[in-house]
Amino acid sequence: MNNLLIIGLGFCAQALFFTRTITQWFKSEKEGEVISPVIYWQISLLASILMLTYGILRNDFAIVIGQFLVYSIYIRNLQLKKAWHKMHWISKGLAIAVPLCYLGWLVFSGNFNSILKNENVSAFWMIWGTAAQIVFISRFFYQWLYSENKKESVLPLGFWIISTMGSLMIFTYSIYRLDPVLFAAHSLGFFIYIRNVLLHFGKGSLFSKLNKIPALNKVIGKVSDKIK
Repeated sequence: MNNLLIIGLGFCAQALFFTRTITQWFKSEKEGEVISPVIYWQISLLASILMLTYGILRNDFAIVIGQFLVYSIYIRNLQLKKAWHKMHWISKGLAIAVPLCYLGWLVFSGNFNSILKNENVSAFWMIWGTAAQIVFISRFFYQWLYSENKKESVLPLGFWIISTMGSLMIFTYSIYRLDPVLFAAHSLGFFIYIRNVLLHFGKGSLFSKLNKIPALNKVIGKVSDKIK
């Protein structure tokens, strides 16, 4: 496949990941506390499938293993939000079938070995990139265990601290790999991770400073109400 199309696919995936993060941050800023909206997890499913496809086409083991490890946690959070059963059966079927088909194809076609032995990535950077992805996606395992304990889907402080550390690791990996998709994603997301940490510590919402502009504050309120 044309390299530009592959990069375009990766940017589409990261655009969705960034959209979910912006949506979550926007809702949280408006409420003055960290919120875990349903749409965050719905977007995550679609973005993860696209990112998994991108990782396979790029022969990037770190990306592929990261998406496989975290995928089921997105579904579990939708179940905790009582939103999974409301999704159309076709959407649920595809959400389960697509990654399983990818896994089967990688294993039985022998392509998994070609990804694992990518000559364009040294052993050190493959280990570093994989470790970075594992650290980054471990935030979802932490979030999942925390949410199971609370019996509801929440995004705790540890989730954002791990996000910050993992993001910095992937950022350095993206520089070595000359990967514009990972570079852009982890440059833009860093600010939001820090903002969520600050919100957890009770720092005031940025939107509270807009109270002197009623019209803008009203628009923000309406947008926030649309985010479930």
